[in-house]
Amino acid sequence: MQLNPLVSIIMPTYNSEKFIFEAINSILNQTYTNFELLIINDGSNDHTMEIIHEVPDDKIQYFEQDNKGVSKARNLGLSNMRGEFFCFMDADDVMPSNSIMSRLQIFQKQPNISFVDGKVVYMNEEMLPIGKSYIPSFKGYPYNELLQVSNSCCFGNTWMIKREMNIEYKFNEELTHCEDLCFYLSISEGRKYDFTINEVLHYRIIKNSAMSDFSGLENGYKKLYHLVDTEHNINWKKLLYMKYKIIRIMTLSYLFDKKSPLRSIRVFFRYLFL
Repeated sequence: MQLNPLVSIIMPTYNSEKFIFEAINSILNQTYTNFELLIINDGSNDHTMEIIHEVPDDKIQYFEQDNKGVSKARNLGLSNMRGEFFCFMDADDVMPSNSIMSRLQIFQKQPNISFVDGKVVYMNEEMLPIGKSYIPSFKGYPYNELLQVSNSCCFGNTWMIKREMNIEYKFNEELTHCEDLCFYLSISEGRKYDFTINEVLHYRIIKNSAMSDFSGLENGYKKLYHLVDTEHNINWKKLLYMKYKIIRIMTLSYLFDKKSPLRSIRVFFRYLFL
């Protein structure tokens, strides 16, 4: 690891005019300064592009594509990044000022690890804390934890990743949900994970976001399950437990959703016959 390694931050954006200025500035105000910010405009039709160009900074690289989805946008960033380390950020979230530094310090102390995560604080749309947070609880080799759809080491796109030789860093572009989990599974086998107790992300909760789309989430889990079944060499017990966890997550999601509690019963039986 170099003394002052370059960190690439990849930020896809689609119609983010309301929040992207705050997101960009939170990155530009990092205490660690050797980074590049790759912004990929995924076919926005609002004022997102104009707002991005109002923030002139030589650390920012700007790319455009037709509206092809977040996975395609992230892949465009991955193919153009130059950093020794990289991470992702959504255009409606905020990165606390020590986010990069806190994670890099873990890498410096433990050169044999490949991924560093951290604390996430949940915020409302006005970026005020709502009294909830996520802190990882796992250290070690995360592959089996990910297969179990465990939240002990996977909140979302909060991992900082050490770039290594002979690994293809690429998102599955067919997925609109669960793409983070699928990506981590593709790169984590045989590699170690750790986390910092410091805050690395302020996560903005927005109504009608992708994670509140239960139907999309359900389809994402189905596709993920079949990908694991066909592309990962795992035994039937692990696959069965993964199915159980997906059934549990989706059943509880629908059960506690006031709009569609009866769907919890239907989704339970649908997943039994995956």
